Amino acid sequence: MRKGGSPVLKSIAIVTLVVQSIAGVEPAYEQELHYRVVERGRVPQELVRAWDTPAMADRRYVLMQPESGEPVYLRIVEAAPGTRAVAPFRTHGWNVTELLVTDPDALAARFTDSAFRVIGGPKNLGPGENAPRALQALGPADEPFYMTRFLPGGGGLDLGRARTAVDRVFIVVVGGPSLDALRSFYKETLGLPITEFGEWQVSVLAAAHDLPPESRFGLAGAVLPEKFMVELDAYPPTATPRRRTAGALPGGWAMVSFTTGSLDAIDAPWRATPRAIRSTPYDGRRVAVTIGPAGEWLEIIGTDADVPD
Repeated sequence: MRKGGSPVLKSIAIVTLVVQSIAGVEPAYEQELHYRVVERGRVPQELVRAWDTPAMADRRYVLMQPESGEPVYLRIVEAAPGTRAVAPFRTHGWNVTELLVTDPDALAARFTDSAFRVIGGPKNLGPGENAPRALQALGPADEPFYMTRFLPGGGGLDLGRARTAVDRVFIVVVGGPSLDALRSFYKETLGLPITEFGEWQVSVLAAAHDLPPESRFGLAGAVLPEKFMVELDAYPPTATPRRRTAGALPGGWAMVSFTTGSLDAIDAPWRATPRAIRSTPYDGRRVAVTIGPAGEWLEIIGTDADVPD
């Protein structure tokens, strides 16, 4: 159980993608998403120890930020030897990163003959001309994205609106074999309110498992206080645990980094003792990693109050 009664997680800080080739991904993010590199290097020993991933030592990475300047980053990391490519929507864990955008239709046109491939939409997600509108796409490493526009008066949760054509991450999607287990973890361990969405048609998930397009899947949301959300999806029995090389991060959407008021408020099994990390964007804050019920890796970053004297 968590310690205390207020939400433990505050915001999404970093979403980490593990790929075979950074060079095969970075240019597409720059050209099509207008993300810019703010840090480039090799995974330092301090992070290797915090993650307890010795196979990630010295692997190359880039940290990218949206054109808007929002401090929500995409981190692309070179896979450890033996890490397999991840088939979209076929394995448990982090499966989708959702971005705020201003015009999904313009993006769909931009993605023609690009490294991004549209696999769904654009379409409205509800009735009315102001309803949220979204597209689904695969990036250059077959990593799934949802890209969503919100308009004033569109209804639903207030999770922000894009200030540039492609803006920050605002939702991450985890898929697992048990929706009950996901709800319990994000509510009881991490202190987040759970929104019940019921059963929905998710065409890209159905297609990945050769199911009829009208198939429905259980969905819920764990809502963070700073206009972010974790979408919790019940995946079909044909989905499998994501394999990983010993001592390495899993492939694909591998890890999501969240901020918290204090690591001491979380009663979770850490992979290693929390430690202060000097590199960007941690800036000396304490960091610890735990693994959720669907095999999803969560990196938890303390606030300034966690910085050692």
